[in-house]
Amino acid sequence: MTVQQAAVEGEALEVWIDQDLCTGDGICAQYAPEVFELDIDGLAYVKGPDDELLQATGATTPVPLPLLTDVVDSARECPGECIHVRRVSDRVEVYGPDAE
Repeated sequence: MTVQQAAVEGEALEVWIDQDLCTGDGICAQYAPEVFELDIDGLAYVKGPDDELLQATGATTPVPLPLLTDVVDSARECPGECIHVRRVSDRVEVYGPDAE
């Protein structure tokens, strides 16, 4: 699925980070600082709609459509391959290490 396909289909997407694989490079926070942030532990986390860091294991946050390309680029460029983007409807990963 391309970024354009996801945007056209209007599928609601969510993103989460596997902190066990995070290398702390911060590439995700550079691409999409509205969605990702490095914490004091040096690892990246997703942020909730209220800008709060979501530190629970497997915490997800919605991917805002205007930021979809930045979030997908983050997943593609992440050296730790720890960023997962999936459809909310069926929880199928569309971008990231487990994408079909």
